[in-house]
Amino acid sequence: MLLQVRASPAFLPSTSSSAPSSSSQAPVPSAFSGKSTRRPVVSLASAPSASRAKARRSVMAAAAAKLKDADALIDSVETFIFDCDGVIWKGDKLIDGVPETLDLLRSKGKRLVFVTNNSTKSRKQYGKKFETLGLSVDEEEIFASSFAAAAYLQSIDFPKDKKVYVIGEEGIQKELELAGFQYLGGPTDGDKKIELKPGYYMEHDKDVGAVVVGFDRYFNYYKVQYGTLCIRENPGCLFIATNRDAVTHLTDAQEWAGGGSMVGAILGSTKQEPLVVGKPSTFMMDYLAKKFGITTSQICMVGDRLDTDILFGQNGGCKTLLVLSGVTSLQTLQSPDNSIQPDFYTNQISDFLTLKAATV
Repeated sequence: MLLQVRASPAFLPSTSSSAPSSSSQAPVPSAFSGKSTRRPVVSLASAPSASRAKARRSVMAAAAAKLKDADALIDSVETFIFDCDGVIWKGDKLIDGVPETLDLLRSKGKRLVFVTNNSTKSRKQYGKKFETLGLSVDEEEIFASSFAAAAYLQSIDFPKDKKVYVIGEEGIQKELELAGFQYLGGPTDGDKKIELKPGYYMEHDKDVGAVVVGFDRYFNYYKVQYGTLCIRENPGCLFIATNRDAVTHLTDAQEWAGGGSMVGAILGSTKQEPLVVGKPSTFMMDYLAKKFGITTSQICMVGDRLDTDILFGQNGGCKTLLVLSGVTSLQTLQSPDNSIQPDFYTNQISDFLTLKAATV
């Protein structure tokens, strides 16, 4: 079960008594008083935008429609939110037609936002990647799950005297540093090993109040044990996941195991569900809507994954467009086993340049 995080005045998930409790849920601090409490299951039905999402799902019970009139879709919204991997690029290779498509949308006065579950880079680092690929994108238009993790901790007034243990890469560390949080772990723990000899006892920092887990190419047993000790033994220690993606695009040649594999290891050893701040959690959607003053019905979410990108848009009450340039094939979309249907689907975003309404 995926524990979704919704924004509220305190950006904390609801603790309504109507939600069932579970011993496998992540403990959260009670004002970080040192006492550990158990958070009830937070379902999207308890969230403010849930009624919008439910209404959209009832309308979208039919199979997704193939996009035929791009102009009609473009004119119907004010903002386009794009996933990056599989939509804008694959690995370090730009997908054909992307620059021209983004230029077209900007020429029509559309706001563009880029949201990625990849936590290996900070917003500034992603800005440099866009620049390297020849795309002009402002840092304020980029929202990575590394930033979402730091923003979530800020939203709950995570104490500055507490520390964050990072199972992940530099992007998470840079965003935590910019937000003023103390951290340890990250890539520097990638070379650490545990000498399993009789009587060995592994120490851990008792001031760690949160463990943030993201995609980590330096993942090892040391990090698993350290994160596990913090979550299980430090009262109120949060278990935060940037995402639970099964696969990712490290190169354009094949799919690679994603951040969900690292999160799954910690879930397995702690028996606690993580707080997910990346897609499909609506935390980032609420953050974006508040920051830009966007009405979610005026947003089109464009992505290549059904269970993250499209569900993210549906959970927020947005229009959704699936592109087949990433992980999802037409066969998967149209499979009887697939229950997530976008409003539209198309091959890639450059179809915006060519798809016009049929003339009579």
